[in-house]
Amino acid sequence: MRIAFAGLIACCLLSGAGIIARGTEVLCTTSIVGDVVKQIAREDIDVLVLLGPDTDPHSFQLRPQDLVALQRADLVFINGLDLEAGLSNILESIDDHVVSLSADLPGLLAADDEGDHGTYDPHVWFDPTLVSAWVDVIAARLSQLVPSLRSEFQTRSAKYQSDLANLDAWIQSILEEIPADRRLLVTDHHVYGYFTRRYGFEQVGTIFPGLSTMSEPSARELAELVSTIESLDIPAIFVGTTVNPSLAEQIASDTGTRIVFMYTGALSDPSGPAGTYLDLMRYTANAILEGLGANE
Repeated sequence: MRIAFAGLIACCLLSGAGIIARGTEVLCTTSIVGDVVKQIAREDIDVLVLLGPDTDPHSFQLRPQDLVALQRADLVFINGLDLEAGLSNILESIDDHVVSLSADLPGLLAADDEGDHGTYDPHVWFDPTLVSAWVDVIAARLSQLVPSLRSEFQTRSAKYQSDLANLDAWIQSILEEIPADRRLLVTDHHVYGYFTRRYGFEQVGTIFPGLSTMSEPSARELAELVSTIESLDIPAIFVGTTVNPSLAEQIASDTGTRIVFMYTGALSDPSGPAGTYLDLMRYTANAILEGLGANE
């Protein structure tokens, strides 16, 4: 595969009579992964992100320039657990420098528990303690890549892991306002398994069955979801910004609920409300707090 792309890569690296110099470069598949890696790499390593803001990782299609970027990167950080299933062929061809951040995490949720045919739920970033485990992997692999910066990477990792611990404590604190009988989530797909486990919620229904936005619900499944919403008096449906909201809008109209838009598989634009991973999790907690009407 690398040989096949050699000519294309050479064309992209040549400029005039010379070759464009570049530093150490790592590529991250999602903007969430990219932001966490940037907290450790800072300005010392060029960090590129394949899937931009508001991009659904379940449905992403590679472009020719993406293939070039994957081939030339010194390391490729991926979420793993089949989140990037659409990239599997190219990732297998460059396996020697692909780092799956979630592959060896403790306490992963079995996908079968969420009604899917995969092995594990890939949405691990909704538990900051698991992202803290990502940081250990990132620091170790960057230290192997640039040994002279090992001390800097370790210092940044410790600082960011402290930020993650503070984030986790803050989420626990503000969500205490939601009473137990209102800690019920209806979402577009099974995206909050790790969040519900960490913070004491229950995901009682989804529009799309399973762990991917690419699945299609049957008429029976939609009818059952409407029944669940009505019987449990669910006040809101949480829908990702990258998902077509038409089915959610129909269900919300039929049941008198409202739609709360969420950032799930990707960050917002840097100037938006979820421009970093820490911001995304704060947004998530606040939106759930508001959407479930803790004070009503």
